[in-house]
Amino acid sequence: MNRNDTLAALRERPDIAVLVIGGGINGISVFRELALQGVDVVLADKGDYCGGASAALSRMVHGGLRYLENGEFKLVRESLAERDRLLKNAPHYVAPLPTTVPIFDIFSGIANGAVRFLGLTRRPSRRGALVIKAGLTLYDLFTAARRLMPRHRFRGRGKTLQTWPATNPSIRSSATYYDAWVSHPERLGLEMLIDAMAGSVSALALNYASVGSTEAGLVLTDTLTGETLPLRPQLVVNATGGWIDLTNKAIGAAAPRMIGGTKGSHLIVDNRELHAALGGHMVYYENEDGRICILFPYLGKVLIGSTDIRVDDPGKVRCEDDERAYILQSLAFVFPSIAIAENEIVFRFSGVRPLPASSDSFTGRIPRDHFCEFVEPVSHLPATLCMIGGKWTTFRSFGAMAADMALERLGLTRKTSTEDLAIGGGRNFPADPENWCTALATKYELSIERARVLFERYGTSAENFAAHFTTREMLPQSEYFAGELHFMIEREQVECLADLFLRRTTIAITGGLNLALIDAALALLAAHKGWDTARTDAERTAFLTLLEYQHGVSFSDISKANDKRSALCA
Repeated sequence: MNRNDTLAALRERPDIAVLVIGGGINGISVFRELALQGVDVVLADKGDYCGGASAALSRMVHGGLRYLENGEFKLVRESLAERDRLLKNAPHYVAPLPTTVPIFDIFSGIANGAVRFLGLTRRPSRRGALVIKAGLTLYDLFTAARRLMPRHRFRGRGKTLQTWPATNPSIRSSATYYDAWVSHPERLGLEMLIDAMAGSVSALALNYASVGSTEAGLVLTDTLTGETLPLRPQLVVNATGGWIDLTNKAIGAAAPRMIGGTKGSHLIVDNRELHAALGGHMVYYENEDGRICILFPYLGKVLIGSTDIRVDDPGKVRCEDDERAYILQSLAFVFPSIAIAENEIVFRFSGVRPLPASSDSFTGRIPRDHFCEFVEPVSHLPATLCMIGGKWTTFRSFGAMAADMALERLGLTRKTSTEDLAIGGGRNFPADPENWCTALATKYELSIERARVLFERYGTSAENFAAHFTTREMLPQSEYFAGELHFMIEREQVECLADLFLRRTTIAITGGLNLALIDAALALLAAHKGWDTARTDAERTAFLTLLEYQHGVSFSDISKANDKRSALCA
């Protein structure tokens, strides 16, 4: 359903069962859960789908090894179960990731970890071999009944340096275990949204649509046109993450402060020496201050992160220069011989972890678990169910929890589970991908190399793209068909260049942007939207400004003026 059809449907039926505010991964998850139960549900996001924290994750799908020292055993167990479900339900985007922990001490962290577990200290400390061994043993125990990946193993100093010769020579040993990573998190969220609407005619979703309240009730505003529409839901689900408190205020929900988010920033680096030094592993390491950092191969580049800084305004976060310096300093600790040049940082990004409100002075001690709370109705407004906390890995179980609470509130019962439900291009996933790609290439007269690329990008949904290519012309200085972007513009609710390059594709995050490519994509988008020259030029300026200010990507013809930082689409 296109945007005009969605708006027309909302004009005709403002009385709905549930309104989900927030189109991040958790909002999409609860939307999908409710849609599959046949609930009349509408999702609205003031920006694009998965455009906030859900676009700024570390790209890890993991149990949370370090949460064990906080005593969050239930969360780790749940996260590992959800990780394994994603490996089965979204194999096109989620894959195993060997993870190596460099160890510089043997006994460090034992005493401090014990008193920290008991809540007697908040001070972080280095973790030695024995502490890491205990954590990895628990990790293995939690997955023993459904083991999908190898158990952990330790290496001595000699074997570690032989395998990773660029590692800091003061290392004592290393440990390797398996977690997972996600290649296209924004597309996975979009696929869930599309699956939900395909499975229910009463499920509607709209991006660039804000929700507020008036004396008459809730109002949805199409921020692209300014049109306002009344909505009368029986229940609201506030799934806006770091914006929960601001959303509650906007819709008139009388709620206490619920969120105390922290900022996590990351760098994408194009350095062949570093990429080779990793040997296909993620390195999960401690900086000298005890902060956990990561680096791993990501789509031909290296992802490095992250920071953990309290923030008050989730709408104004970006990776600042001091964070960039901190991340590079942490890298220098684990791989001291590898230097990163400024021009090798091809992308930077930052997002807000939606953590529960806390007065804890150490952000690493704030619980990472998730829960829901009802805000009872006031006057003419409906009750609001707030989704608090959560991490990307547990989006399905968190969405199921919120949906079950909503169903109970509405007097409805669950009809189906999503535990074993494949997502998008993970459906009918072939046991032999090479044979599948060969068949795709033959059917649509593609080269086998192009078929493999499409399969890597979209899983079995690659056939949808191949079947609807309007042109097989390659975009300038790009590995994308013009037809791929045209398909997205027509069918995936693309409203601006940021949607296309930052979320529907991985072009920007992997450093693949160039002005010729941007202009070619803009021509496709402008033609589809019917934009005139002024509107097209404004979109170009807005996108280039957003790239430079938010992601450190600049081109020669972009203005440096700070007053242009408010992009049309963020």
